[in-house]
Amino acid sequence: MVFLFSRIKGMLFFLFLPCFCSGQPAPPPLRFSTFLDPSNMVCLRWDHDEQELMSFELQVHTTGWVAFGFSPHGELPGSDIVIGGVFPNGSIYFSVS
Repeated sequence: MVFLFSRIKGMLFFLFLPCFCSGQPAPPPLRFSTFLDPSNMVCLRWDHDEQELMSFELQVHTTGWVAFGFSPHGELPGSDIVIGGVFPNGSIYFSVS
């Protein structure tokens, strides 16, 4: 994984949030995946196209929110963080910092 993150430094990232809207086409299948925890509660899936645009999907058993970070050196300072979740009324929020 460390090699993957160092290779994709400086690329544009997308995080797919599930869409429960009828009539929306399913995103293309992602070829690579790994669990990020020993309990298999956090699954990261990813792929890239010919132009090296990366697509990510994060599947998490959670109580309503999740955060995910990208770092060229594996540390919090200087990392890019994505936060997303679902409010109690069902609306989705998504933030990049």
